[in-house]
Amino acid sequence: MLPCIAVIDIGSNSARLVIYQESSQYGFHLICERKSKVRIGEGAYESKGHLQPIGINRAYLALKDFINTTKHYPVSKILCVATSALRDAPNGLEFTQWIKKELNLDIEIIDGKKEALFGSIAALNLLPIKNGVTIDIGGGSSDISLIQDSKIIDTFSLNLGTVRVKELFFDKNKSLDEARAFIQKEIIKLPTHFKGKQAIGIGGTARTLSKGIMKLKSYPLDNIHAFSYQIEEYQEYFENIAEAKPKLLQYLFLPKGRFDTIREGTLIWQEILRQIEAKKVITSGVGVREGVFLHDFLKNDNLQFPKHINPSIQSMLDRFGEQHVKVEKREKSCQKLFKLFRESENIEKKYLNELLNAIHLSSIGYRLNIYKSFEHTFYMTMQEFNYGITHKELLLTATLLRFGGKELYKKEIYQRYKELLPKKDTLKYLSFIYTIITTLFDQTAIKDFDFELEGDVLVISAKGSLYLAEEKLKEIERPNGLELKIIDKKKIPKYNF
Repeated sequence: MLPCIAVIDIGSNSARLVIYQESSQYGFHLICERKSKVRIGEGAYESKGHLQPIGINRAYLALKDFINTTKHYPVSKILCVATSALRDAPNGLEFTQWIKKELNLDIEIIDGKKEALFGSIAALNLLPIKNGVTIDIGGGSSDISLIQDSKIIDTFSLNLGTVRVKELFFDKNKSLDEARAFIQKEIIKLPTHFKGKQAIGIGGTARTLSKGIMKLKSYPLDNIHAFSYQIEEYQEYFENIAEAKPKLLQYLFLPKGRFDTIREGTLIWQEILRQIEAKKVITSGVGVREGVFLHDFLKNDNLQFPKHINPSIQSMLDRFGEQHVKVEKREKSCQKLFKLFRESENIEKKYLNELLNAIHLSSIGYRLNIYKSFEHTFYMTMQEFNYGITHKELLLTATLLRFGGKELYKKEIYQRYKELLPKKDTLKYLSFIYTIITTLFDQTAIKDFDFELEGDVLVISAKGSLYLAEEKLKEIERPNGLELKIIDKKKIPKYNF
């Protein structure tokens, strides 16, 4: 097996193990994930921050099992970090020394600014963003970073967390106004330059609220990563959660496992959004753990993937790509054909990127089965194409892959994802372009084609035999009565027998 790196994240509320396998210089994928709700900080905020036996015992047992899990994989290193519960605890260092002695595990207690840095490294590399303010609400702290022009400008940490607010206010049945006043008093410590129209939600609170909104609006995808919404539309929803009695949370589209801290988290979330003057939220399915991994994985690349690299595409090609498929020539021909239809059908330029994504991924389904490989490619893309793209870009790329072959459009798929896809006619032309290019390159050894539009006729020519390709091209569905004309510039040699 290829080498792996394990990351353990010990938070106030839960501890997690993730194992990433490196498939190439810029390719990686998650192969194992474990979680334990250790609540290591339980009771600490009422005991001057000291870790209590109940949380220490749970943390020890979880870490022991995490280490045993890593032994089943070719893990080259374990990176373990601990956040606010341990850094706030007077006996936190003693705990790490005890774990080192008992389990031979090195734990790095990171400060809030470094925790925010790790979260922003993950968001900047794995979300389609260039600007924004990351917000990661944990059990003991809320860690924030400012991103501008694809650069991490500054980081900050507030002593606000769900467990902290829960133990100080909600568990004591204090009023919502008291809790809100406490939160506001801490939030004003955030430097005034932390402003941004786009908030980047990292961590459990942000993801839970986004999942609730997705259910509330019957969103067609269940991908939490890169889901976005306008804040103004859901202020009432946030208010209802913050003010709800525990028994009523089940009616607000929230998972039972989050009932114990979601009201506290929502209060903090609302106040931070207000302070940074955000208008929109984009949700991150990645955070500190991915940031810790990428901090090591990209240490020789200034902590960023090169602009031409999408890590999801790279990972899929590493694992499922066919080596004989060279995409550079396909890209060139795709750009030629797209330019023709962009001008004649007024297709938006932005769709070229999704077409090229589809061209890159066109062969990955063959690894499973060559028959109906386009169906396998669609499902693999929907599951694996996660990073650096919006939901609209994901859906269009996957849909182009799914419509491969004779069909340019399937009503049931279009109806399901209609709100995230281009209009029907545009989709048909994009699908047609994709299918023409993949057919030409799969059916011939030719590396260059010319395209012309003569009225309603698409003329395809090349210096080489298009005989096999022509048979397949005739089977392709065509948008709006478009006709095809194939010109083989290389003549059949004379024969005399």
